[in-house]
Amino acid sequence: MLDASVFVRMTTKQPIPDYEPLKRTARKAPVDSDPGFRVQPFEQSSPGEKASDGDWASLGSRDRLHQLRREAAEHQRSDELSPESKPPLVSNSPVEVEGRSKAAVQDKRPENWILRNGHSVSFAGVVLFTVLVFFRPYEWTPSLMWLSSSAFWVAIVTVAIFIPTQLGLENTITARPREVNLALLLLLAGILSIPLALDPGKAFAGLTDFFKVITIFVVMVNVVRSEKRLKILWAVVIIASCVLSIGAVNDYRTGKLALMGVRIQGVIGGLFDNPNDLALHLVTMIPIALAMMLSSRNPLSKIILLACTILLLCGVVATFSRGGFLGLVCASGVFMWKIAKKSRLFVAMAGSLGLIVFMVAAPGGYGNRLSTTGDDSAVARYDDLKRSVFITSRHPILGVGINNYILYSNSNKASHNAYTQVASEMGIAAAAVYILFMIFPLKGLRKLERETSGEKDRRRLYYLSIGLQASLVGYMVSSFFASVAYVWYVYYLVAYSIALRRIYAVSIAKEAKEARTDLVEPPRRLVLTATD
Repeated sequence: MLDASVFVRMTTKQPIPDYEPLKRTARKAPVDSDPGFRVQPFEQSSPGEKASDGDWASLGSRDRLHQLRREAAEHQRSDELSPESKPPLVSNSPVEVEGRSKAAVQDKRPENWILRNGHSVSFAGVVLFTVLVFFRPYEWTPSLMWLSSSAFWVAIVTVAIFIPTQLGLENTITARPREVNLALLLLLAGILSIPLALDPGKAFAGLTDFFKVITIFVVMVNVVRSEKRLKILWAVVIIASCVLSIGAVNDYRTGKLALMGVRIQGVIGGLFDNPNDLALHLVTMIPIALAMMLSSRNPLSKIILLACTILLLCGVVATFSRGGFLGLVCASGVFMWKIAKKSRLFVAMAGSLGLIVFMVAAPGGYGNRLSTTGDDSAVARYDDLKRSVFITSRHPILGVGINNYILYSNSNKASHNAYTQVASEMGIAAAAVYILFMIFPLKGLRKLERETSGEKDRRRLYYLSIGLQASLVGYMVSSFFASVAYVWYVYYLVAYSIALRRIYAVSIAKEAKEARTDLVEPPRRLVLTATD
């Protein structure tokens, strides 16, 4: 007979279900509270937060941005699946749009304004200084001779405004990418070379001029912080280069020649009184003009920039510079090789054909000038090259003093080679720093090129990075035949490169910050405030 107690226990025993019912639940806590998942901080340095913008180079990468975008999209989809995550249509909470209150948006506006418009006055000073240096208006007419020292005073005022503005915005005197550190090391090498110089006064004068170059370079690195500013500066330099090209072509056409009646005299002096230096500058501007043409969407701008490119090319030919020609060939080759990745064989054939056509269309005597290596000029340059290498071997540590090689030259001339110029005057270590000063921008631009090659919205940065790489290569080749290590050319190019990388890094950081905001706090619907 069945025991009654057993029956009672059997009736009170809970049945074992075949499955546990599932229901959707929203994540109540923020994502960062999950110990198994952490969003890496990706904060953008902003002047309004007194953060140093010198760390802009480490703001992030495209891979990190894509990761944050994917995570934000997944989190938003999971939030939309949860009924509990949807806010009510009527609430007593403040009005919010896309997860941010009006107050938060308004508080953000001053910071964004400062980021866009910081150093506006300093940038205006840089543009005015560039106009005075490249155009030299006081050489066009005697009535403007009172402007002969204006570039110096504009630089003084610009630096005087820049320093307190920079300290107020970022609490540091300058951003510190590698190129800035290398430029400061070059300046230090120049200072150390003065005590042992054969003529300390001459060395100090050379150091003073070099100090001006480094100072404006540092200012440019910090004030050119937007694509608009970079293009304004390029427009000024391209216009000046076109004016110089017109003058060079006109000198050749009218027979206004110098240097024993075989080379153009030039429109103005200063940076461009030597036709080889003028050719070097024009070579560096041709790829930039081409890149701006390809990146522009305005048909009129494309036509104007193409005309400028052709004009600059004619200017290079009018200089009859062998070093300029070699730099032009190398810069053009790099540009075409990088632009046409899928048809490089065709580009190589087209480039060879274009070179032949170029030589045929060049004015008479140009081919002979390029093929002649035994004239007095070439022999003297080769002799100075050997002499500068010998001086470097005798003074390898600190050199003979900045701006002092000419005192050791057999012909009382410069070394006509930027690399041996630095090595002989400031030492082998300084020459290594000078080379790294050009290599690091190339590496940074190469990385930017890779990261923007597949993005349509950043196609313009892709073209500009290629143009700057070609310009730097053109300078590195042409400067092998000119003593231009302490002159503005390469420092402007490196400043352009830093500015372009900064523009890209800040844009990536901005998008990553937005993606991170969406990941932590997904967009919400408009919430209306209930009233009694």
